[in-house]
Amino acid sequence: MNSTQSSLTTPSPSITLRFLAAPTDVLTAGSQGVHGGRVLEWIDKAAYACAVGWSGTYCVTAYVGHIHFTRPIPSGHMVEVRSRIVYTGRSTMHIVNEVLSADPRDGLFTRACDCLVIFVAMDENRKSQPVTPYVPVTDEEKRVQQAAISRIDLRNAIEDEMIAQTYSSNSTAPEITHRFLAKPTDINWGGNVHGGTAMEWIDEAATSVTMAWSGERTVAVYAGGVRFYRPVHIGDLVEVTARLVRTDARTMGVMVHLRAGDPRERNEELPLAIHASMTYVAVDYDGNALPARPFTPQTDEDRALRQHAMRLRELRAEYEPMPLVAPTQHKVRFTD
Repeated sequence: MNSTQSSLTTPSPSITLRFLAAPTDVLTAGSQGVHGGRVLEWIDKAAYACAVGWSGTYCVTAYVGHIHFTRPIPSGHMVEVRSRIVYTGRSTMHIVNEVLSADPRDGLFTRACDCLVIFVAMDENRKSQPVTPYVPVTDEEKRVQQAAISRIDLRNAIEDEMIAQTYSSNSTAPEITHRFLAKPTDINWGGNVHGGTAMEWIDEAATSVTMAWSGERTVAVYAGGVRFYRPVHIGDLVEVTARLVRTDARTMGVMVHLRAGDPRERNEELPLAIHASMTYVAVDYDGNALPARPFTPQTDEDRALRQHAMRLRELRAEYEPMPLVAPTQHKVRFTD
């Protein structure tokens, strides 16, 4: 086999998507940039392409975590979404993603968001299947792999903490539910709703409840513990419920549950498909963070959920995972 043939058959552990941010990527009039849900959709698509390219088979999103939104992406910016595999399990691929953008007139890319996404490789019967192990070579690749491994215990602890909570009508907390049918345009090549599309729905519901509470425009600054339990299909009735659970000086913590199922079977609560924890800040028209309107829990459940949100913060501090990405800024020369 010659070198050209070899390069065609060796899977690449990374991929970069590049495109322009469009006016339709902005959620609200007067916003400083693209909304967090659309950025998450971009990340999921790039990570999916990376996972499929490595595994050679259909893949599903299992987890998205440690999402840091560091600055807005203006409409008209050139966007780069970089996804790279840093660790593999038997059937899982841990993918680090960075979203950078630049004014096309100067080509100076800076980071706007980064996160970790885990995909699972599936066979033709939708059962998990083994993937080729990823073996790091450089010192930086080895460091990032250890950083991904350092997050496994934290991820499990966060998931256990989130599953243990109770959400009922015994609450006075601000809450909003978006309800709609999943459309054919929402699905991926495997026939299920894009994980990124579902995360966009989650962001929209969480944005709704935080804007209603604060009376201001709000933006996502962090998301963690986005756990995928089951797929969403065309025609499913989707219910996305976002509940405000805590506020501090500037931020608002929101828990979101996405449920989905056959609308003809409404005798029981729709099955849980995705559970997520989101953090938002209210901003003025210049994009400056505003003080958060205080929320005081009234019921035992509200007080327990506030403690739950604080415990999630404590867990992240307790485990102190290694950083996945280093500061990045580079100049790109655009060519035809």
